[in-house]
Amino acid sequence: MDATDRKLLSALQQNAKTSVQELAERAAISTASVQRRVKAMRDAGVIRKDVVVLDPEKLGLGVTAIVAVELERDRVDQIDAFKRKAREDRQVTHFYCIAGDADFMMIVMAKDIADYEAFTHRFFFADKNVRKFRTSIVISTEKATLEIPI
Repeated sequence: MDATDRKLLSALQQNAKTSVQELAERAAISTASVQRRVKAMRDAGVIRKDVVVLDPEKLGLGVTAIVAVELERDRVDQIDAFKRKAREDRQVTHFYCIAGDADFMMIVMAKDIADYEAFTHRFFFADKNVRKFRTSIVISTEKATLEIPI
């Protein structure tokens, strides 16, 4: 990974649809070199996927909840089951195993408070392995990015 790769990644993070020609101009390399480098970064897993960033409010998702979760037991099979459930649930957009006061931290999207409440009943209250969960509702989003500092 050199400075040219970092320039390419920076440009692609801002707009994944940036043309090969524009990338070549920004990085001062040939279009063939851009294609080769980007392919190599995809093959190496540096570039995991190209996505479209959507506006949740315009799609009717008015509630973002940040939830800290503590599990009841430390059995591997139950932890794995909880992880699998979180990874598969479409309302859970981010899911982290953490060190600290809780076992997991998750970001949950919902249409409204009633929809979030239904999620909690389905996801937490119905799971005997959840000891407790603490929810913080996002009032305003001041910064949300998928860009990684490089």
